[in-house]
Amino acid sequence: MKIFLRVAGVLLCACLVQGALAQKKPLDHTVYDGWQSIAEKQISNNGKYVVYTVVPQEGDGNLVVQLADGGKLLELPRGYAAKFTDDNSFLICKIKPLFKDTRDARIKKKKPEEMPKDSLAVYNLENKALVKIAAVKSFKIPEEGNGWVAYLLEKAPAAPKDKPVADSATRIAQLVRAADSLARVADSLRNKLTEIKTLGFAAIQPKAPAGKPEAKKDDGPVEEGTVLVLRNLLSGDERKYELVNDYLFSKKGEALVIRTTRKNGDSNSKALVLWHQLLNNTTDTVMKGLNDARAFVLDDNGTRLAFVAERDSSTKAVQKYYRLWYYMPGYDSAKLLADRTTKGILPNWSISENADLSFSKSGNRLFLGTAPVLPPKDTTLPEFERAAVDVWNYKDDALQTVQLYNLNKDLKRSYLAMWDDAGKQVIQLADTAYRMVQLTGEGDGVAFYAVNDFGKRVAAQWQGYTFNDIYAIDAVTGAKKLVVKDFKGNVYASYTGKYLLLYNEIKRTYSIYNKEKGTVIPVAADIKMPLYDEDNDVPDDPNNYGIVRWTEHDKYVLIYDRYDVWKVDPEAKEKSVAITNGRKNKLQYRYVNTNEDEKFLKPGQQMLFRLFDENTKYSGLAAFSLQDTVAPATLWLQPVSFGAGFFANIQKAKNADVLLYTKETFNNSPNLYTRSVYFDNEKQLSNTNLQQADYLWGSASLYKWKAYTGKLTEGVLYKPENFDAKKKYPMIVYFYERNNNTLYNYAAPAPTPSRLNISFFVSRGYVVFVPDIWYTNGHPGKGAFDYIVSGTRALIKEGFIDSTKIGLQGQSWGGYQTVHLIAQTNLYAAAWAGAPVVNMFSAYGGIRWESGLNRQFQYEHTQSRIGATIWEKPNLYTENSPLFHFPKVKTPLVVMANDADGAVPWYQGIECFTALRRLNKPVWMLNYNGEAHNLVERRNRKDIQIREQQFFDWLLKGEKPAPWITDGVPAIMKGRTWGL
Repeated sequence: MKIFLRVAGVLLCACLVQGALAQKKPLDHTVYDGWQSIAEKQISNNGKYVVYTVVPQEGDGNLVVQLADGGKLLELPRGYAAKFTDDNSFLICKIKPLFKDTRDARIKKKKPEEMPKDSLAVYNLENKALVKIAAVKSFKIPEEGNGWVAYLLEKAPAAPKDKPVADSATRIAQLVRAADSLARVADSLRNKLTEIKTLGFAAIQPKAPAGKPEAKKDDGPVEEGTVLVLRNLLSGDERKYELVNDYLFSKKGEALVIRTTRKNGDSNSKALVLWHQLLNNTTDTVMKGLNDARAFVLDDNGTRLAFVAERDSSTKAVQKYYRLWYYMPGYDSAKLLADRTTKGILPNWSISENADLSFSKSGNRLFLGTAPVLPPKDTTLPEFERAAVDVWNYKDDALQTVQLYNLNKDLKRSYLAMWDDAGKQVIQLADTAYRMVQLTGEGDGVAFYAVNDFGKRVAAQWQGYTFNDIYAIDAVTGAKKLVVKDFKGNVYASYTGKYLLLYNEIKRTYSIYNKEKGTVIPVAADIKMPLYDEDNDVPDDPNNYGIVRWTEHDKYVLIYDRYDVWKVDPEAKEKSVAITNGRKNKLQYRYVNTNEDEKFLKPGQQMLFRLFDENTKYSGLAAFSLQDTVAPATLWLQPVSFGAGFFANIQKAKNADVLLYTKETFNNSPNLYTRSVYFDNEKQLSNTNLQQADYLWGSASLYKWKAYTGKLTEGVLYKPENFDAKKKYPMIVYFYERNNNTLYNYAAPAPTPSRLNISFFVSRGYVVFVPDIWYTNGHPGKGAFDYIVSGTRALIKEGFIDSTKIGLQGQSWGGYQTVHLIAQTNLYAAAWAGAPVVNMFSAYGGIRWESGLNRQFQYEHTQSRIGATIWEKPNLYTENSPLFHFPKVKTPLVVMANDADGAVPWYQGIECFTALRRLNKPVWMLNYNGEAHNLVERRNRKDIQIREQQFFDWLLKGEKPAPWITDGVPAIMKGRTWGL
């Protein structure tokens, strides 16, 4: 009897396990909204507290406060934008309205002022008290000070006006009169329409008196500020200021600067700039009677304030000029430092209101922006009589498309200058020729550096870069000295500015400019390993791997090779030393900066490195003391923390040896962990996406094969859960260039902007293969064929892939390769290409509308890898253009080509569709109206995910095709049916 019961129990357990497995289901399109991710994350300065947000893809998230050892303190629905105070005593954050309330308000087309508003939460970490304040627009706390928060309230809603309630008879009479009035208006509009057709469109344009300036849009009432509340976090005491629109704390919390507006309708009201001293609770007036003030900045000591302001008496002036002002406690009011007449300001230039101001670290230098004074627009003719024309000139620095794309930015462009208090003048550091200036020593350096590409900018159209002349700038006088001419590469100034490290891309070498000696000498020449991209396969000079940082007093600079870090003497007297030892085992070391204020490395400093093993794709962390200049860094993390996983978002507590980071694998969604820098005491804090256990998932593994070129190649192979090697599976091949380092990346099921949603298709029984691709100049299409097709056929030989049920999916460069492949082979049963280029001749002269750039450089020097112009090697453009090989296509193809694509001109999609249609090939095109290169709108992402599944299920699984595939969606049915 006991034996029977024991056997029955075993059978029951087996049935339960089998039942649990059977209950797992494939992912579907309903799961997306609730799938979670860790968004914000932060550790307190003392390493004791952690705050993070867990947010669904759509809906209400939660803010979680925990002890670093795992204990939960607070879960705040919809909390976000959290900040710890510097003393670890308080956590302050905002609270979003309910997602449903915001959605309902959008449906009802509520005005911005009627939309649901954020709240503020103040949480005392010591006594666990929580205070909430409704309708808060923004908040700020001192960066290093304690005990204070300032928050700006939303504008109070207008009181509703009482309306008399009419009886039903009166209401009916009102409606009848309104209907009669509307009928008369309609008759009038029909008459006007006839008149417009007769006279032309110009007849309805508004007329302005000729020769008079147009009214400024900002004339009249100003946007009033709201109530600012200054709250003492310890006592709860509050002080309020009316009509505030801007405010900022000094770094250490000694002072609060406040900017107010005037009150509309009150002629006695004046805009103010105020200085509130927090220690003695007093408020002084810095300036009053201004029209506008901007760019407030305080020095690190909180004793000096600078800003720009405009206070002309005429509020209707066509042009307004800003001035630079300066204030210290004890002044009666702000003092004028500079305006457009000040010595050093270039002719017809002025102080820019669009530039940020900054004090140097010592506070002894003040940096500002100046800009040319633009002439007012020509208003001698009314607007409807002015020509609307863009003039393209071959001598222009940039194409008109680039100029128009950057128009608003260029209208606000400013050029760096420095206030010289001793000479009471402005020293102009940058201008239209020297557009970029690199400060050193946090503004206190002995020299600054500038690049000048004036007269060389046109060539960027086909080069993708410009040659630069590099100059050293005397930090006292502003005098410029040429360092090197026609330079291509990267530059890295030392902290003090004494040295400038130069990497020359053409020569693939490093050199150092010594400001004191005025010399340039080679450095790192004794390093025999390449310090540039060893795998560069584009027709351009390889980039360098970059640098870690300079050390204190500019004694050394740390430079990367592919795997290791080298300590290099800027005087080239000492031998270069590798401080890591990763090359032997193909282990990459990359520095993790956990201190945002760090400007240089100090002797004895603990350095944290991210590790990546090229062989296994394992990752982890390692610590190293900078004093150990000979022995290689050693792993201090235990195997549990270095291995099959991907580390990201690494932070360290400012004043404690506690780390915060996320870790993930393909099977485990990213979660938050803490651990000591020195001890293996890892603690998992979050546990997202528990619902994943209810769904079929899969596995990811590294797959290696020999490509047609003979190269042993890698790719990532994703297999469905409960994979059976004896079965035949449909497969989708997805690619871009090289993706093997994503082996341990989690792929959340989400509506896709463009790429294949791998976890979704694997869950539904597909094998997904992501092969690496290596290219040779001039033959990118052949490169795609050699690696993608060889990898596909290698997998077919494994025996578990149905060779008649294989699909392709790629976006952008992957989309191009997708279309190219189906014009070269009939191996694939279905293909999906997002934003493909099919005609390299027409694409060569096209525009990348997201930047206005011409695409020529892309073919001559970068990703498209032709390495020549269309006139030099037209045969290569023909060879690599799928359009010319379309008669051979047999694979059904879907193209996504969006009419607001800023990277690939959407007419490439049209050329693809119309050519294949002309050849009677099965082809469909999806144009998401107003959408970008990669879909932005979530509604469109959901739509394309459904269509992609339907397309592949039809051709690779034998499912019934959706109506949009068989019948299309005629324009007259748009918005009436989706064809799904």
